Formats: sequence, structure tokens, C-alpha cells
Amino acid sequence: MSLFSQDNKSAFDAKAEAQRIAYAPVAFQACRVLRTEGILEAVQKSGSAGITLAEVVAKVSLPRYGVKVLMEAGLGVGLFCLNEGRYTITKLGYFMLRDPMTRINMDVVHDVFYSGFFDLDKAVREGKPAGLKSLGDWPTIYEGLSSLEPQARESWLAWDHYYSDQAFPAALPIVFANRPKRLLDVGGNTGKFAIQCAKHNADVRITIADLDKQLALAKANLQQHGVADRVDLHAVNLLDESATLPGGHDAIWMSQFLDCFSEQQIVSILRRAAAAMSPDTRLYILELLWDRQPNETAAFCLQQISLYFTCLANGNSQMYHSSDLLGCIQQAGLVVEEQRDQVGLYHTLITCRKA
Repeated sequence: MSLFSQDNKSAFDAKAEAQRIAYAPVAFQACRVLRTEGILEAVQKSGSAGITLAEVVAKVSLPRYGVKVLMEAGLGVGLFCLNEGRYTITKLGYFMLRDPMTRINMDVVHDVFYSGFFDLDKAVREGKPAGLKSLGDWPTIYEGLSSLEPQARESWLAWDHYYSDQAFPAALPIVFANRPKRLLDVGGNTGKFAIQCAKHNADVRITIADLDKQLALAKANLQQHGVADRVDLHAVNLLDESATLPGGHDAIWMSQFLDCFSEQQIVSILRRAAAAMSPDTRLYILELLWDRQPNETAAFCLQQISLYFTCLANGNSQMYHSSDLLGCIQQAGLVVEEQRDQVGLYHTLITCRKA
């Protein structure tokens, strides 16, 4: 049975869930402050013995009133249990405090998404990233990544890299199975994959194709890792349909890249990739596809991330269903040779050749 094919909630559970969603922005901020102000930490460290409100107040830099309302909100969220005046942490509270993925997701939602989502309705109506003005004056977020406020930029990069960092080690042996001598990394961002390629294979030469500002970030990272002499930089704005990709590569790599574009734009980009390919070139597309996830929670996260693209990133892209992306590949004159799901847990790696 496919994900989301049945409604399994009772009417009571559905109504209860509706209330949790209605207050979700409030609960989110309560959880975040409980974490950042050390309250969750204090309760967790108290162990099974638990801790009183007064003892928590003595450990943190907040007035008693603030600690009290936050901890009572935390009870409702499910972060704590309260018995005989002593708070203990629940499993949910533990993961809210200690789980790296939860921390990274919460940080990017607060530092990058939160304010802009007030304009989600406008973004949906206009097909433009109406919430982006909360971060800066750019047509899309990609032109502004290097200019984001330091905290927002740090949170965005941590979020963007967290998922790809898990997938890259699993993908590298597949990409290098045919021993490519030249590899084109399209949308190479900060150069993370190029650096890993250079370290994985001492003979490969890499070209990163991306926007000028992103290439500046990549260049600094390449120099820091001592591989800049094996990586060429090719400035290109692929939203310009006249912009081409350089040829002469054995492998072309696109990681978490095509989700940054509309379906029409994806077809255009893939056609230009096909034009740069020889019959022996292989195109590797690494993407997070919401229908290929191992559970509903992973799919849920990707479906919500789609709205980040709608409201903040560019106004017209999303985390795609596999059928949408495979349709674009076919329209572009490419043939799928292989598909692998759960590459690094959540990604799908699609290998293509020219038709």
C-alpha cells in the first residue's frame, strides 16, 4: 500500500490533531526556547529523579514566570512528564534536545523560513517567492545565499548539507564505478561534492557549474581542502535558456539541484545537459523524492519543504514526486538506466544516458 492512501485517524484523533496544528507555530517557538535557554537540558540531566520548577529556575537565566509558562506548554506538547511536582523528560523531549536532524530542521525554520511564511498565501497566488523579502531583496534565494545574515546562512547551509552529507559516501562508488576522468558538477554550491570526488579519486578532474557568487564560496573551500588545482569553475545562470553546459565530461552530477526549478525549467536544463553529453556520458541525478521515502514522516518533511520553495526560494519549484521528475527526464531526450532508492537513507539516485 502506498503512502497516504488511507485515512486511518478516528474523528476524535483528527480533531485533536487539528488543534495541535492550529497552535503549531506557538508550540514550535516554545520548544525552541525550552531548548535554547537550557530548560530541556536541565530536565534531561535530572534523570529519573526529576526536577522541580524552583530547581530549574535556579539553573537558567529566566524569571520564574517565564520558566513556568514554558514548562507547562512543554507538558502539553509532550516534552515532559510531571509527577508530585517533579518534571522528567520524555522520549519526545530527548529527541527535541539531542537529535541532530531535529535541531537542524528547527534552526532553519526559525532563522530562515518563519517570518516569510506569513506571505505564503500571496506566494501561492502569484507564483513568486513573496516571503523572500523577509531575508533580502533578491529575485530568488540563490542569488542571496552569500549575503544572508550570518545566523540564517549558517542554519541554511547546515540544513542543506545535512541530507546530502549522508548520501554522498553512498553515491560516490556508484558514480566512479565507470572510472570517469572528467566530471561536471552542475549546481555545485559550496564545492562539497567536488571536494569529496577529488579525495575519492586522485585522477579525476572536476568542473563546477554554478552562479558567480556560489563559485566564490566554492573556490575558498576548494583552496582550503587543497584540491583547487583539479577543479575548474564555470559560471552559468541556467535560468537563462541560452546558457549552455560545457562538454567533454564522462559524468555529469546534479545533487539536490533540480528541485530548485519548475518542471519546464528542469526539462530545459536537462536538454542542455543532454546536448553536452556523448553516448558514453552518464548523468547522475541525486534527489529527495517524497513518494520514495521509507516512512510517512520523511515524506511529510519533504512535502512541507516544498512550501519553502514556493514562499522563499523561487516561487515555482518543489520536492518532486518521482513521476514528475521521470517525466521531465523523458521529455528532455534522456533514458533512465538505473534508479536506486534510500541512497544515504532518503535520496534516490537516477542514472541517465542520451536516448
